[in-house]
Amino acid sequence: MSPGAGGPGLRVGLTGGLAAGKSTVARLLAEQGLIVFDADRLVAELYGPGQPGAERVRELFGDSMLGRDGAVDRGALAATVFRDPGALARLEAAIHPLVRDRFEEIAGDVGIVVVEATRLVEAGWGDELDLVVTVEAPAELRLERAVARGMDREEARRRLAAQGEGEARRRRADVVMVNDGDLAALRARVNELVRDLRRRLLDKEVRG
Repeated sequence: MSPGAGGPGLRVGLTGGLAAGKSTVARLLAEQGLIVFDADRLVAELYGPGQPGAERVRELFGDSMLGRDGAVDRGALAATVFRDPGALARLEAAIHPLVRDRFEEIAGDVGIVVVEATRLVEAGWGDELDLVVTVEAPAELRLERAVARGMDREEARRRLAAQGEGEARRRRADVVMVNDGDLAALRARVNELVRDLRRRLLDKEVRG
């Protein structure tokens, strides 16, 4: 039995493609009192000077991927991997286990704990979690949202293409949350999700 599914507490994965609204959902969940970890922040820690993530990146792509301080140059790394699916796959295979280990160190086993990660399913996290939630929206809407928040249109197109259509993400998800409306509609869906998660936690504690 996996650590997430077998231990106390409820571990939830939150995922979704670029500009689908995943981070907004994470914020709304945190406002409801849930513990939310951002996998990108865990990656940022691992990419710091002397950290194991930085060493993995150097081993894979060379010293040019590190800045003078020894931290990963995330801009240079993104420019490399988002143009090369093979490079992205190698990076994920090296970094995702480190992220999962760091999450295990800090998450604990109390209450509802959410980990937010864009490529959560691709990283193979599903078996370690009690529930996977994906936030989805039409591709053109996601593109316009990404541009509206300052991303270059062609870069946004490249990133959307690199993430694919999200079929594997939706197949693996236990809950698909469609975010194609306004914030009030999304908040209502999040409130419903929180009620469901609390019921699941209670059921799990009763089964004990």
